[in-house]
Amino acid sequence: MRHDALDLPALEGPTFELEAAEIQLGRHPVAGVDEAGRGPWAGPVVAAAVILDPDNIPPGLNDSKALDADRREIACARILASARVGVGIADVARIDRDNILQATFHAMSEAVAGLGATPGLVLVDGNRLPRLSCPARAIVHGDARCLSIAAASIVAKVTRDRLMIALAREHPGYGFERHKGYGVPEHKAALARLGVTPHHRRSFKPVQLALALEPSGS
Repeated sequence: MRHDALDLPALEGPTFELEAAEIQLGRHPVAGVDEAGRGPWAGPVVAAAVILDPDNIPPGLNDSKALDADRREIACARILASARVGVGIADVARIDRDNILQATFHAMSEAVAGLGATPGLVLVDGNRLPRLSCPARAIVHGDARCLSIAAASIVAKVTRDRLMIALAREHPGYGFERHKGYGVPEHKAALARLGVTPHHRRSFKPVQLALALEPSGS
């Protein structure tokens, strides 16, 4: 399959222009794919794939990083009500076994497989592509440029945030509900105070350092 990389010029926010052009060329449906959670010390990496309905695009879509939590929740509900959505999750065991990049690619592939339809083209945020059975194109900063990728970024972020809030109830004291597993000072202090949970990524150096400080040395 054809796999291209494209670095589009910066725009004032994501649009549906690229998707519309591809649809006109017969490459439809077009799916956008993005992930959330590559950098945190704990929790899974989550990817989403979204096929927007060109005649029913929800208002308020943007790169998930440009929206606060409340606006992301509202946008996510609108996307789920109007678009075709697939979600893929790579757990900590896969991250530690395969590395974070390969785990991310796995989650992205699972998200596309979960759409229930084979896209004519998949637009993936970033500059590298997972292995897919359909044509795909990498879009640098795609979440700020393509509405389908922006929608996927919202679904991935909201889904992962909810998972981390659930983990916070299982493991109180780490602040997962606030920092979502990222390496902020609160998280570092909690690791030193409480130790490593099963949901921490042991292949990440800060977690390895925390393990070395535990009495068992395990």
